[in-house]
Amino acid sequence: MITRPGDIVLIHQGGKPMIHARVEEILADHKPGWWHLRLLILAVPTQELTWILREEYIDGDEFTMGGVAMMLKRLAPPRPAEPQTQEPRETPSQATTQTTEPAPGPAKVLSLTTRRPK
Repeated sequence: MITRPGDIVLIHQGGKPMIHARVEEILADHKPGWWHLRLLILAVPTQELTWILREEYIDGDEFTMGGVAMMLKRLAPPRPAEPQTQEPRETPSQATTQTTEPAPGPAKVLSLTTRRPK
């Protein structure tokens, strides 16, 4: 069986995608070749339902329910995020040494007492 608990499936009804669900549990039925498929419908509000299906139906073959064509399509798990490479950041000391150049001539001294507001 390809589909396992935890997989996300897209439920098709009448040949059209209908809703997403997560496979919660797959248990053997008392009839050989049949399985209890417990699904959590991913909608608001969430609902749980159990379908009794054959293995090939769980893995994507079309079946009917009440004369309506149904199909479960297992979605591939998402790819892990690729690590983003960042340019190395400059430390404050690197930034000041690269951008600050000494002014020509002697330094000017500012008096704070003369700059006080009156």
